[in-house]
Amino acid sequence: MRTIEQITSLSHLVCSQCEQAYSAFQLQTFSPCCRQPLVAQYNLAEVPGKTVLYNRPATMWRYKEVLPVFEDENIVSLGEGMTPMLEPKRLQSKYELPNLFIKDESKNPTGSFKARGLSAAVSKAKELGMHTCIIPTAGNAGGALAAYCAAAGMKAIVVMPRHTPQVFKNECELYGAEVILVDGLISDCAKKVAQLKQSMECFDISTMKEPYRLEGKKTMGYEIAEQFNWTLPDVILYPTGGGTGLIGMWKAFNEMQQMGWIGEKLPRMIAVQAENCQPVVQTWKGLQPNAKSYTGKASLANGLAVPNPFAEDMILKVLHESKGLPIAISDEVMIDAVKQIASMEGLIIAPEGAALWAALLQLVQQGSIQRAETIVILNTGSGYKYLENIL
Repeated sequence: MRTIEQITSLSHLVCSQCEQAYSAFQLQTFSPCCRQPLVAQYNLAEVPGKTVLYNRPATMWRYKEVLPVFEDENIVSLGEGMTPMLEPKRLQSKYELPNLFIKDESKNPTGSFKARGLSAAVSKAKELGMHTCIIPTAGNAGGALAAYCAAAGMKAIVVMPRHTPQVFKNECELYGAEVILVDGLISDCAKKVAQLKQSMECFDISTMKEPYRLEGKKTMGYEIAEQFNWTLPDVILYPTGGGTGLIGMWKAFNEMQQMGWIGEKLPRMIAVQAENCQPVVQTWKGLQPNAKSYTGKASLANGLAVPNPFAEDMILKVLHESKGLPIAISDEVMIDAVKQIASMEGLIIAPEGAALWAALLQLVQQGSIQRAETIVILNTGSGYKYLENIL
């Protein structure tokens, strides 16, 4: 008989605010004590050394000891993870940024980084006996949920803004999901999800309102470390709507430090938002106590139009701990950046990823980032899905 310890070192969950412990063997959402995200904890002393990775498949499940699924047969994978770390030679040369890298998450299944989180969350929902999952989405997360539910033989319900580009709706329908359109932003979709849950049995996979999307997203941090031979870059820029990837990478770095996989040096984390929807920037600047009552507008970068991020406290904590900062970029500047990167590097990246390039240039100009530093920007998705809005 196989034992649980052979597959994962997951031990329990804790409230991100007060650290109250909760069972990892039962279906959980967010913490009832503080109404904050729950975070998976592992017995890291049980995890084998990083040499165990050498002969493993090039997917995010190579890190299965620090992922939450107990039984291998419950893993729902479409080959997500281990996306390439590209060197944009022409941009490096023109802008005198010799150590600039782009981690290209568009190579994931369904064309975005959302595949990571949804692979982990759907796998865990399947393991815990769920048959239907529901998600409010700005676009890419809906497609990813629909795909992984299809692969798992589960039903997916996707609630997205009516103004979302048509390709995202078509994608979900092709995977067999039920698509519900709502007037407004993802915050309005979340209200619709809350209403629907009252009349049906389904598991809500909203950003940070269950513990396991975070675990899938953190594998970006493990991969960055592995791709840089276990030495982290100086700066990582990340497009921040709900913030799962930002929080996840920081969690990964802390786990790797505890396991002795990396040294003390950690990167500064830069959270990039849209000017049309910049709740974290506004809170950071002291213009509001928090984002609970922030009102945002739609953005071409669908994934950044998150006016009330549930994990705002955790996002701000990462920025403070890493000595990073948040910055907002206009839609017009994002479009220019998409076109520049396409024409110079042959990459059609998502507006969210293009926002990072624009932010980087601003921060270099301001002196917040030095040209010689090792810099990673994450292109979180394929720009092809956005062409009707870009051109």
